[in-house]
Amino acid sequence: MTKLTLGSHPFLLGFDQLERLVERTAKSGNESYPPYNIEQTSENSYRITLAVAGFRDGDLSITLEDRQLTIRGRHDEDDTGRVFLHRGIAARQFQRSFVLADGVEVAGATMENGLLHVDLERAAPDSVVQTIRIDRA
Repeated sequence: MTKLTLGSHPFLLGFDQLERLVERTAKSGNESYPPYNIEQTSENSYRITLAVAGFRDGDLSITLEDRQLTIRGRHDEDDTGRVFLHRGIAARQFQRSFVLADGVEVAGATMENGLLHVDLERAAPDSVVQTIRIDRA
């Protein structure tokens, strides 16, 4: 018995890239730091908001490669001479990845009150009707 995968099913021709994206997303893990929200701000725009309290603009990097949006935070700790009686504010490195659908582009990013906002826009697809000519054999 042969196992059919998403990309090898006969009715799903050309969806092998989707299968790779699903596998990559499953491998990325489900860490909970930093917490984030994803909201739809209009019909064709979205916003990802990450809670990055304690990070400066220079501590964060945002990259987009092969439809994968990756946000990294690197916090240089300067704890010399400081004695913590309780340390509850997380100040550790993180990497959070999101797979973007085709047609979704990053419009920009802003920092506001310890929140990193990444705005996304989806271009409205053009409706294309194609007529296929039938040749005689």
